[in-house]
Amino acid sequence: MNIRNTIKNIKDGDASKAQFVRFIINGCLAAGVHYGVYLIALMVIDSCFPGIIRYMSRTDATSLAYIIGYLVSFAVNFYFTCIFTFRASPSWHRFVGFSGSHCVNFLLHVLLFKVCMHVSAYIGIDNLTATLIAPFIVMGIAMLVQFTILRVVFRKK
Repeated sequence: MNIRNTIKNIKDGDASKAQFVRFIINGCLAAGVHYGVYLIALMVIDSCFPGIIRYMSRTDATSLAYIIGYLVSFAVNFYFTCIFTFRASPSWHRFVGFSGSHCVNFLLHVLLFKVCMHVSAYIGIDNLTATLIAPFIVMGIAMLVQFTILRVVFRKK
């Protein structure tokens, strides 16, 4: 299968498979936007507002840049989730559902991470190994749950 056919299948193929692939692509895009805006915000804070560091710690300035990146990424992610992943028009109803799904996703991450760490300790996996492996397990499960929730939020009525 050549690249052109692969892209056509992502665009027009089996709805649930194509949506899932677009969901993954959109997630990668959102992560890239988050990181890019974070780096730009760090540079802007450092170069344009050097005096701000006098009023906040380096950690606070870095956290501010991270939050700015997250908010921009959240908006981009919502927009592309609508038009690219689920081929739906943006609406306040979908924005609320999208935001709620992110809250559920965050809580799921925290809960699953704790469970993975406890199970790892129980079965005798050392803490360093568990710390390195648990996020992949958590992200895999949470991604599937997030996709399922968003399919409900963006389903056509």
